[in-house]
Amino acid sequence: MKVQLLYFDGCPGWQVAEARLREALATVGSAAAVERVRVETPEAAEALRFHGSPSVLIDGEDPFAPVGATVGLACRLYRTPDGADSAPTVAQLVEALAGRDLSSPAR
Repeated sequence: MKVQLLYFDGCPGWQVAEARLREALATVGSAAAVERVRVETPEAAEALRFHGSPSVLIDGEDPFAPVGATVGLACRLYRTPDGADSAPTVAQLVEALAGRDLSSPAR
């Protein structure tokens, strides 16, 4: 399983997302590494299908991207049970990881 955290420095929410992502991975028993990917240009945002900072990709998919979401260098907000937040909750991340082959090596 390949886990990436896409971000840019202008949005500090990526640090919260990384901490929650690491906690979620530990919760599901995965030793997958979190690869940080800094997105610095509009061209890179387009190529990576970057829906804003922070974005979590699991095996190349953004499980939180709404249908028709735009790409670009912007700060991202997530809908959580407690309202808008700069990162998904640990529970949301655990749900996104559920059903994945946690033993498969990163691709």
